[in-house]
Amino acid sequence: MSGKKRVTLYTDGACSGNPGIGGWGCVLIFGESRLELSGGEPETTNNRMELTAVIAGLERLKYPCRVEVYSDSAYVVNAFMQDWVSGWKRGNWRKADKKPVLNADLWKRLISLTEIHEVEFHKVKGHADNALNNRCDELARGAVEKIRDGG
Repeated sequence: MSGKKRVTLYTDGACSGNPGIGGWGCVLIFGESRLELSGGEPETTNNRMELTAVIAGLERLKYPCRVEVYSDSAYVVNAFMQDWVSGWKRGNWRKADKKPVLNADLWKRLISLTEIHEVEFHKVKGHADNALNNRCDELARGAVEKIRDGG
């Protein structure tokens, strides 16, 4: 395989109302180091927060890495695992039904990051027994609460 450094990235997004106040959280793991990141927006959607979590984690990397991304978002994972993104790019950011791809701005950012990093996506079950996915959920919900509380 590649000689790039290996990184594990767990991500999650949350929304209070959809659209509504949204939050995202991610955990980056490199060797023995672990970094938790989170943030949010006052008016957004759950899917935008799921995408933002992955983007934020990948953007934090200082050099090209081999990244294993774990997400409970079928929307994010399937776009790459089922290669929807190639069709969207070929179709000028229109879906098969000719409607515009939602969140194209974020998809374009994420795709550009997957061209820098060697990224493999994995689907995990949400709200289950995966401690790192649960931690990302806590970070995302905490970001929602922080915005709700005016902070």
